[in-house]
Amino acid sequence: MLANKELEIGYLMMLKIRALIYFTLAMLLITAKPALALVEVKIDQGNVDPLVIAVENFSGSNNKEIGLGQNIAAVVMNDLRNSGLFAPLDKSVFLENNRPADQRPNFANWRPTGAKALVSGLVVVEGNGNINAQLRLWDVLSQKQITGVQYTARSKNWRKLAHQISDTIYERLTGERGYFDTRIVYISETGPKNKRVKRLAIMDQDGFNRKYLTRGGDIVLSPRFSPKRQEVTYISYASGQPRVMLINVDTGQREVVGNFAGMSFAPRFSPDGNKVVMSIQNDGNSNIYRLDLRNKNIVQLTNSNALDTSASYSPDGRKIVFESDRSGSQQLFVMGANGGAAQRISVGGGSYSTPVWSPRGDFIAFTKLVGGQFLIGVMKTDGSGERILAGGYHNEGPTWSPNGRVLMFFRETRGAKGGPSIWSVDITGRNERRINSGGFASDPAWSPLGK
Repeated sequence: MLANKELEIGYLMMLKIRALIYFTLAMLLITAKPALALVEVKIDQGNVDPLVIAVENFSGSNNKEIGLGQNIAAVVMNDLRNSGLFAPLDKSVFLENNRPADQRPNFANWRPTGAKALVSGLVVVEGNGNINAQLRLWDVLSQKQITGVQYTARSKNWRKLAHQISDTIYERLTGERGYFDTRIVYISETGPKNKRVKRLAIMDQDGFNRKYLTRGGDIVLSPRFSPKRQEVTYISYASGQPRVMLINVDTGQREVVGNFAGMSFAPRFSPDGNKVVMSIQNDGNSNIYRLDLRNKNIVQLTNSNALDTSASYSPDGRKIVFESDRSGSQQLFVMGANGGAAQRISVGGGSYSTPVWSPRGDFIAFTKLVGGQFLIGVMKTDGSGERILAGGYHNEGPTWSPNGRVLMFFRETRGAKGGPSIWSVDITGRNERRINSGGFASDPAWSPLGK
């Protein structure tokens, strides 16, 4: 009897020790810090030494899969190069080609190329036409696999799948979220400069898959993407005066956000997507109002004898930044999301407009007019640390990437044949480049990830 009791006590002790081991391992996994990123983003000085990366063509078992694998690799290379943080190698310097996707790389063939990371993968077209893609990301120096991920998509969405692969690579190598699987809504402009046709349009963030959302029968301005749904607010002049509209970018269904006594303009969604903040003009002044899209209740947030407009929420929804000439010139102010006292944050010379709060919550982007030039800049949320990222004759309307590391804006060129085009610049002020929108384009607005 005693022996059985001792056995029982010993068994219980073993269970406790095993439980303690499992608990310790679990805590180690929870508290373990992720591996150091191979790319470090330095806001104050930029990344002047992009990471050299090799992107192999994704392999396949037939011509269709091989061609698709080459196209996917090309999109991934373009995404990474355009970020400014990576320097993809030309495939002509590869010392290893056509390696089976399930075979470990011979890293001795990759070190001489200077590559620090290697991308490889496999594409399979299934019987129903869907695409199955497998990504493998390798650290050339440690000779270890960083990650392996599988993706599926319908055949027509192969570019979206490629952008998702780019997002994974970006996140694993920088430690920050990617922004490639996103879209840009903008105003497409055609025709002579004095009689432009302005249509609402949408494209992938790299300029592909462009399509019109409106026909051009009326002037449209200031599109803004919902953070939660496939919806965009914009200004329409179809009725002869500006009205805030809401459109579903997939179905094309449109509706008037609200009928107000004055002209309404400069709409922007709240972070939860349930409200729209806008300006309504009456008697020569404009004030900021908040409209609840669910019950159509509207609340006035400012009450001044000034032009208050271009309101933008902080990502936590607690504050609003806006522009106002209440101090004599157009400046930036911050107030609580329910209105009340506003504090001026812009302190540099010149006039400030079009403020947009970063999705990270750390910066506010703006347009600044000084010395006859329109500049794109950022400042901290208290107005300190102002930095100009892009300058020139006419730059306006910044919009943030979902990860808060890149800005898009539009730039106007002079002359009878001049017009607006969309540009991007990273948060450090370098890697400025033009986005191919297929023609004149203005007022870009970035979607959240996967929209």
